[in-house]
Amino acid sequence: MLNDRHQFERRNAILRILRGGVVRRQSDLAQLLRRDGFDVTQSSVSRDLRELGVLKASGRYLVPPDEVSRANGDFGALAPFVRAIRPAGSSITVIRTSIGAAPSVAVAVDKAEWPEVVGTISGDDTIFIATSDGRSQRRLIQRLNTLFRS
Repeated sequence: MLNDRHQFERRNAILRILRGGVVRRQSDLAQLLRRDGFDVTQSSVSRDLRELGVLKASGRYLVPPDEVSRANGDFGALAPFVRAIRPAGSSITVIRTSIGAAPSVAVAVDKAEWPEVVGTISGDDTIFIATSDGRSQRRLIQRLNTLFRS
């Protein structure tokens, strides 16, 4: 129980640090956590970043949008990392992102639970989004363009 609480507090500290400034290396984050009284290692920081869904893009760590932001359709934090949105056939849409950004964008799309999305597959810089038909695909592309190109 104590371990779970410590992990919860450490992860909240990580989110606070990342929201408060630019962190470019895990070693820098570990040093900041140690200053806050947390006994951390490189592997514990790495595991925490992975579990929190933190994205590294443009040479810095970024906190993924929170549940409230996603529910409100605020994809603004991810928009700078989206490079292209294109149809591939009549039921697959491809999103190209900056290297390392695709997983965070795909999670945001999945969490939004849009009715036209059947499923997503994400790589490092590419996302495939399946829709049931061309009409759903057109709605999806319109939605994506509105969110990521505004």
